[in-house]
Amino acid sequence: MESTDRSSQAKAFDEAKIGVKGLADSGITEIPAMFRATPATLASLKSPPPPKHLTIPTVDLKGPSVVEKIGEAAEKWGSFQVVNQGIPVEVLDRMIQGSRSFHEQEPEAKKRFYSRNHTRDVLYFSNFDLQNSEAASWRDTLGCYTAPEPPRLEDLPAVCGEIMLE
Repeated sequence: MESTDRSSQAKAFDEAKIGVKGLADSGITEIPAMFRATPATLASLKSPPPPKHLTIPTVDLKGPSVVEKIGEAAEKWGSFQVVNQGIPVEVLDRMIQGSRSFHEQEPEAKKRFYSRNHTRDVLYFSNFDLQNSEAASWRDTLGCYTAPEPPRLEDLPAVCGEIMLE
């Protein structure tokens, strides 16, 4: 990623299919320019004062008016916590561990899942807006579509399937 041209850097980064974790693990000593916002952009960002008391909305899926509560939370907050969704905590913990195990693998093990084709059932990518933003986000994503049909266990990354079978 020696090019100083943002577009060339983004293309080279994407073609390497190693994600930001692989880039960080490669021994870089400086964050590449494509991940840095310009001083002018940083100066233009104005954060609102933090609220005195912040409580993320909780939506109880077994409670009344679920659809309305989700709509309100999404509109006002952009996110919400879900309770009583029927998924055991142990399963949620294994899912988090599977995702963590996937990202901790060597880059070669993750490359077959790297794609920008969001019609795939399981995919790994960095920066959904890699080519369209001034500064790329410093994040990797492992995604899995679960509807209308859940993925087959053999289609998941091996480390994720192993965790789910425990």
